Amino acid sequence: MNVLAVDGALGGFSAAVAGDGGVAGCSFESGNVALERGLFAVSAVLRDAGQRPAEIDRLAVGVGPGTFTGLRIAIAYAKALAAVWERPLVPIDSFDILEFGRTFDDVLTVVVGRPGVISARYRRAGQTRRASGRTADVLGELVRPTEAPLDVVGAPEDVLHALAERAIIVRSIDPLVSPAAAAAALAAPSREPARSLHEVRADYGELPAVTIVKKR
Repeated sequence: MNVLAVDGALGGFSAAVAGDGGVAGCSFESGNVALERGLFAVSAVLRDAGQRPAEIDRLAVGVGPGTFTGLRIAIAYAKALAAVWERPLVPIDSFDILEFGRTFDDVLTVVVGRPGVISARYRRAGQTRRASGRTADVLGELVRPTEAPLDVVGAPEDVLHALAERAIIVRSIDPLVSPAAAAAALAAPSREPARSLHEVRADYGELPAVTIVKKR
């Protein structure tokens, strides 16, 4: 199965093509360039993989949480291509992208949307909890000090320092597959596509940048 995947949630914009369990081509553009460079990246990765649109069996897209603008644009591209090419579209969340290829018993996976604000998923003993908001609030809600090291995926230095200040021993782990679109492309064959493109929605995760005061 040939899969074209795009992601704009986890920093920059990435595109990848995977087939037969391996990545045939991938591209990553750093910065807020999804609008200017996104379609160029898709064309380039198809060319590098030696694939034509007619040879793509399904598409995949990272649906967040993550960077607001890049996330919106990547989903718009994925929906447009899926509609024009008449291919199924697989939504994959950022936590699963970051953890792809690894198995964890106890893990905190962190996505940064903007400075000081994170979305995190904590999985332990078959239970999953998630929170979004200011770093201190999220960590206070999800994790408690333990004697065993906590596997932490995707966390930047400031989050690791905040965990250390809470007397939490961490084992920082980088994603096994990058860029994000490559992990999404590899994960997509085992996932159920969305029944409708309308089901594929962005998960922004973070707090709104502006708080609207309600009138009394």
